[in-house]
Amino acid sequence: MAMPIAAAELPWPQFRGPGGQGHSDAHDLPTRWSDKENVTWKTPLLGEGWSSPVLGHGGIWMTAASTDGLSLRALCVDPSSGKLLHDVEVIQRSEPLPKNTKNSFASPTPVVDDRNVYVHFGTQGTACLDQATGKVLWVNQELQLDHKEGPGSSPILWNDLLIITCDGMDVQFVAALDKNTGKLRWKTDRSGPPADNPDHRKAYTTPLVITVDGKEQLISPGADRVIAYEPATGRELWKVEYKGFSIVPRPVLAHDLLYITTAFARPELWAIRTGGKGDVTESHVAWKIKKQVPSSPSSLVVGKELYLISDKGILTVLDAVSGEELFTERIGGNFSASPLYADGKIFLFREDGICYVLKPGRTYELLQENQMEGRILATPAAVGHTMFLRTDAALYRIEKPTTQASR
Repeated sequence: MAMPIAAAELPWPQFRGPGGQGHSDAHDLPTRWSDKENVTWKTPLLGEGWSSPVLGHGGIWMTAASTDGLSLRALCVDPSSGKLLHDVEVIQRSEPLPKNTKNSFASPTPVVDDRNVYVHFGTQGTACLDQATGKVLWVNQELQLDHKEGPGSSPILWNDLLIITCDGMDVQFVAALDKNTGKLRWKTDRSGPPADNPDHRKAYTTPLVITVDGKEQLISPGADRVIAYEPATGRELWKVEYKGFSIVPRPVLAHDLLYITTAFARPELWAIRTGGKGDVTESHVAWKIKKQVPSSPSSLVVGKELYLISDKGILTVLDAVSGEELFTERIGGNFSASPLYADGKIFLFREDGICYVLKPGRTYELLQENQMEGRILATPAAVGHTMFLRTDAALYRIEKPTTQASR
């Protein structure tokens, strides 16, 4: 039996929530909202950043960068009032690194534990801050690589380790830092020969820790292969090889299957049975699909259905066990944020600020379409009766008026 490892008992500590799967136990959320309707507060955010909001004890943390990319910052907003509590310059640069025009200099999502917040800016550096004071406790700039398109992989916490994937054009490895000191604890180079074309060696995924038969595994997709590591040591356990690069979506686990996206250009979705040792490419791939697979948004499993929203707005729903296509729906527009399941509903967030609320099931049922100002590339967080949604210009607290009045 395989299952994802939930992060520490915190409201929303990492990218895609406690289990990293896009599931929230929030309830009584509004179905309808706008830039003003069902908005408790709206806090303008300076700079640019696509990192998703995370919640620790008493603060909502994100990262941002100045528009010139020279000042890399950590932001903290009070969840009750919307007041900006901390705006801390973590790293200062003399010149910016290159990035894709769609990317930002602050795209990786922070991760929090019960005391600290950990922010990552790719090859520009990784840092730890005290949540209560905003004080920078350590900075590590050892993990150097050539992203070409800018940073994308978010860090995760496992016990006392901060684990980061580093797949660049020049080097490809997975590393673990001591979360208390920032010192390197282990570093494992990707196995197998790299692609001849350096552009085909990079990836931007966020790893996932799961348990298989009572033992924990770190699942980390890279260019041309997904590899499972022993999280304490970085020792390779198994791998599945494919053809692909610039992978973005985070792995998802359900029904003892890992759902892995293989590429940015012409992506495929592979369902891989957990377990095994060594190269299990021929033995553990249960099924794969090639049509309308997302390049950016991660997938979502609700019950026995697997939901995929492609970058170009095609919703595909599959039987999560067999891979059978149940239906497709052309929504249109462009999508980058990952879907969210909360309050018994599925929430999809289009780049131009339109949010779709769907009823889960084997047929398409749209409950509501909402329009926000600005662009949405960050994945929202949902906690209690509230959704925290980040656009390119502001952070919103969205909830029903009855919830607002009772606070």
